[in-house]
This record gives sequence, C-alpha cells and structure tokens, in this order.
Amino acid sequence: MDNKAIFNVFFREKPAMMLVHMKNAKADMYASSLAKTVDCTYSHVVKILQEMEKSGLVNFEKQGRLKLLTLTKNGSEIADHIDGIRMNLN
Repeated sequence: MDNKAIFNVFFREKPAMMLVHMKNAKADMYASSLAKTVDCTYSHVVKILQEMEKSGLVNFEKQGRLKLLTLTKNGSEIADHIDGIRMNLN
C-alpha cells in the first residue's frame, strides 16, 4: 500500500488536506481558492468548512463580498498534527 493510500485509511483526504493547505497558505485563503487547491467542488468545500467552523477549527471573516478563511488556534494545531502524520508516512 502506498503512502497516500495508508494516509487515507486514517483520514478523509480532502478535509484533512484542506486544513493543511490553509495552515501552509502564503496568501489569503478563500473557499474558491481552497476548492481548486484540493481539487474539490466549491459547494463540497463550503459544506466541509461549515462543519469545521461549528467544531471551532476555522473562522470566516467577511471582506466585502468575500469570506476570508482563517484557522483557529485549535484548527492550526490539528493541521500541524495531520501534516506531521502525513510526513511520517512518507
């Protein structure tokens, strides 16, 4: 079993990678750009982000018509753990 496959045994790939990409983003992150990054539909990303917001992992910050995504302290810590596990499987 390759590394990506074993990672997916433990985590659902898209939501896990959404957190990691948000943590590592060099620029402002929006749902539409995150959808492109993780190769997912916009509506699916928004649905996952809403669940993450309810769980206290992400915040939506309205900027005009756009909503900027930021990780909470807890979300950032979880993203660090996910990224660490992913690296250890390589």
